[in-house]
Amino acid sequence: MSGTSTTPAGIPGHGMTTAEPGLDEETSTASLGRGEGTHTAGRGRDEMTTTETEAVVPGQGRDTGTIRLGDRTRGEAIDDTTRYAPEWLELREPVDAAARAAELLDPLRIRLANLPGRGGLVIHDLGCGTGSMGRWLAPRLDGPQHWVLHDRDPYLLHFAAVGSPRSAADGSRVTVETQRGDVARLTADALAGASLVTASALLDVLTPDEIEALAAACAGAGCPALLTLSVVGRVELTPAHPLDEEIADAFNAHQRRGDLLGPESINAACDAFARHGATVRVHPSAWRLGPDESALTAEWLRGWVGAAVEERPALAERADAYLKERLAACEAGELNVVVHHSDLLALARPTGGA
Repeated sequence: MSGTSTTPAGIPGHGMTTAEPGLDEETSTASLGRGEGTHTAGRGRDEMTTTETEAVVPGQGRDTGTIRLGDRTRGEAIDDTTRYAPEWLELREPVDAAARAAELLDPLRIRLANLPGRGGLVIHDLGCGTGSMGRWLAPRLDGPQHWVLHDRDPYLLHFAAVGSPRSAADGSRVTVETQRGDVARLTADALAGASLVTASALLDVLTPDEIEALAAACAGAGCPALLTLSVVGRVELTPAHPLDEEIADAFNAHQRRGDLLGPESINAACDAFARHGATVRVHPSAWRLGPDESALTAEWLRGWVGAAVEERPALAERADAYLKERLAACEAGELNVVVHHSDLLALARPTGGA
């Protein structure tokens, strides 16, 4: 999901990736366009900067960066800002929605209903991509909601804002605003007044220090966190192939490059939130890809194998034949894939009295 890849599909199990572009001062020198699999390489950090934001009417959204609409290729850099293909995020959205652990929603609803001084929910969606988390979660929660959508890419923020849901489960109004910047720089002060922090496919592109900072920020703000679709390093392909395990091992090693946690991120996050006094629940949230998801499976395969080869170039010749065979099976409707993820709900102790 994370990192730089020369493969067409980027990092599998999540989203597209490209090498780090040069950033101007407005977009900050932060390296992460995180969440929904949108991650760029490079780890240098400055303080997070965001442009001015404002609340907007339902289904609209105010973009906080200059964008030019029109056809874009995957990973294209325009105006020194990397663009991630909304087509990939659109392709995976229904599978993400089916995979997320609905079992975590009841304890979350109970906590939200008992937050002190509640006058409507304020939800921060970190690395929002095109906003699939909001489209999934907002209609499942009661009451007025104001979503603060965070991402590094103003192009994705545009899609997230205009595609935001208009109403909550009980018909209450949903509004959004966008904030552009590095989500790894969020602090308890930045989350002041937040009712909930959400993210998809985020934890496995964070470092241990960043996960610790996220847990600390949520604890300091007294708000729960629902962090979905973190890869756990297990993939099942049916029918099996002798090279499956070797490709999977190489991909998992790619996920752990540098100081990233990859498949270990969910355990690290559980420990970090628990250290900060949160009650933590984890539930599996696997992608289950069959003939009806063949387009997504094919893109996932290209990225999964490509990342493995990038990590271990000696695999290249065998992996090329493997990929051709697997893509042919996918096209014929003869391949099923389970990509295992986990969802995490961390219930921080409320501030200001429960």
